Amino acid sequence: MNEGLRARKKQETRRALGEAALRLALEHGPENVRVEDIATAAGVSTRTYNNYFGSREAAICAHGVERAASLADALRARPQDEPLAEACVNAVLAHFRGQEDPNWRAMLMIFSNPALQVEFQRHCGPASGPLVEAIAERCAADPAADLFPALLTETLNTAARVATVHWLRAKGDRSFHDVLREALERVAPVAAAFEQSHR
Repeated sequence: MNEGLRARKKQETRRALGEAALRLALEHGPENVRVEDIATAAGVSTRTYNNYFGSREAAICAHGVERAASLADALRARPQDEPLAEACVNAVLAHFRGQEDPNWRAMLMIFSNPALQVEFQRHCGPASGPLVEAIAERCAADPAADLFPALLTETLNTAARVATVHWLRAKGDRSFHDVLREALERVAPVAAAFEQSHR
């Protein structure tokens, strides 16, 4: 098996485990899901499960974390001459465009369960590394020496998190995309100010 096929198979197994964990948690409650149940539902052994996740909480939160990690690709896809603030807002919105609103029950479960919320936030931090690098590339900055790429990444993450909580509390009265756009546009001046100061 070549490296590309092996990597794709690992990604598919990880995604299958995450989907099974989330489905079981929604059906039975996260506290009632066992690692053995997740592995069986995904068609793998418990040993295989342990190669991918260290806890059931990590598996339940895997889909949301994976989405956060792929945001950098959306930013890199934006036109290079697009202002930084617009590129960031448009990248995040494009990342969700064409998808249905996030599963309200799933997000409510994660954000109302302390253990799941801690796990989600713990993994979203490292998962944001590619976005820090993508912002640094766009700003021609060194992420190891310049605070701004990490600061802007955290600002965008916070805006998305606040938008999610607001959307959950409103019980879907507005579309998630509308709430997310409003939150992003309110923090976009951070990026605009940086770009203005570096002209």
